[in-house]
Amino acid sequence: MMAIYAFHLTTMPASPLCTTATGKIMQTLSGRRCFEVSKNISISTYDIDFAGHVSNISYFRWLEDMRLQIFDQFFPLKGFMDQGLLPILTKSSIEYKKAINLFDKPIGYMWIAELRAASVIFQGEIKVDGSLTTTASHTGVFISSQSLRPVRIPATIQEKFEKWCQE
Repeated sequence: MMAIYAFHLTTMPASPLCTTATGKIMQTLSGRRCFEVSKNISISTYDIDFAGHVSNISYFRWLEDMRLQIFDQFFPLKGFMDQGLLPILTKSSIEYKKAINLFDKPIGYMWIAELRAASVIFQGEIKVDGSLTTTASHTGVFISSQSLRPVRIPATIQEKFEKWCQE
């Protein structure tokens, strides 16, 4: 799977929104996050950098694992890839609020925050002992395996997303 990364820091919105491909914005009920997944994260010694805390690259690996977990649970990739649709990242942002160390027990969360005609915004966070350590945002698109150019978000994702946000 191809991934394109552009790194910069941003802040996350205070309250999650569901935005449909038609541009209609819907506030999620009680802070509900569309297609949220969670992951208990194990820290290994190879995750630690020279400063003694988790290396930046490990965060990206954990976030990628959670993004793929959303696909596995809600939108199996095989079907899209069989249709010649390949998901890629066009933008990734991480804000490091507090360092994570070797013996910490982080839990990661990721959800789909926004769906546009040709892109999807994933948001995530990592917590240690209930304290927010990291926020993240990924922008993804689907490209055609033949032309390698962006295509519209598959209808199955649009339909599930709109239904989820309306519940």
